[in-house]
This record gives sequence, structure tokens and C-alpha cells, in this order.
Amino acid sequence: MEIPQGTSTPADKKHVYSVWAIPPEDVGARLKRLMAGLASEFGGPQFEPHITVVGAIGLTEQDALEKFHSACDGLQAYTATVDRVATGTFFYQCVYLLLHPLPEVIFFCCSSIFNLEMKNWSP
Repeated sequence: MEIPQGTSTPADKKHVYSVWAIPPEDVGARLKRLMAGLASEFGGPQFEPHITVVGAIGLTEQDALEKFHSACDGLQAYTATVDRVATGTFFYQCVYLLLHPLPEVIFFCCSSIFNLEMKNWSP
């Protein structure tokens, strides 16, 4: 079967992906209790505690998997340090934590988005 020009196959279809870092269970449980209290008091959203490492990037499923696996090569757990509490106007970011930008996270973000070939890079 021939695919008409200008149309895409399901494999070519782009979706929006994000990469989250998930805190350890004990930290996640504490954050979840804090978030639930704030949501209850101020009417905010409820969602799983996470750090958005790469947000809202449009890729095909195959590209997303390849870039994610490539960026994860050699990546290890890291300690995130909060710089400050911030507020915003977006519903899911009405109150959020700004983290100290670690070289490992910046590298992961850049290599995920731009698929940079930095095999010998070190933080």
C-alpha cells in the first residue's frame, strides 16, 4: 500500500515527551504530604513529586527512545539541592522548587534535546 505524499505513518507521528527524575521513596512521601497540604489549603493540583529534567519536547517514539537511552548512558543517581522556592502562573507550577543546576543534569538535558555526541564529557 502506498502512503499518499504529505501524510505520516504512525511511526512518524510526533508526540510530546518529558523526562522526570523521581525522588527516593522517603523524600517523595514527604513531598507528597507537603503538596497535599498545600493543594488542600489553596486548591492546587495533586500529582507525583518529580523533577522535570527535559520538558515538552516533540519527537517520534523511536527518536524519543533513542535519545533517552543515549543520554542515560553512564548517568548515575545524583543529589538535587534546592536553591529556592518560586511561584508561577501556570496551574501545575503555582509553587515549585528551583534546584541548583548540576552539570550532570545540564548534560543530560542537552544531550536529550540536541542529541549531542559528548562521550568524553565529564562534569
